[in-house]
Amino acid sequence: MGAWANDPFGNDTAGDWADGLDKTEDLSLIEETIQRVLGMGDNYLEAPEAEEAIAAADTLARLRGKYYVRNAYTKSVDKWVEKHRLTPSPELVASAIRAIDRILTKPSELLDLWSEGADSDTEEWKQQMVALKERLR
Repeated sequence: MGAWANDPFGNDTAGDWADGLDKTEDLSLIEETIQRVLGMGDNYLEAPEAEEAIAAADTLARLRGKYYVRNAYTKSVDKWVEKHRLTPSPELVASAIRAIDRILTKPSELLDLWSEGADSDTEEWKQQMVALKERLR
């Protein structure tokens, strides 16, 4: 059974994305992931792309020293952040915030999936996204 939680790395897609991060030495994967979401414009945004962009945004927040939670799901990302000590540009951080805003705007499969659950789950997820944007600032 796959992982499904409202934290940035609480799903299998984000975990797989983190495995790819381990193979990089710079911010290129993070940039590409965020740009994929922004490049969708007003087109339908699939959940996997959104989940990866959330993981990328959370990784940027971690690089800025603003961790949400550290657990088994984040272990490889935390190690990568500690090893690389990179400083994201203000433009990349701004792009990550715009990507989160896009994920929270229809048409977005991830927004639809969270909206299918209990109202409290939807609101908690949206609050996590707002908190992620704050950690990026």
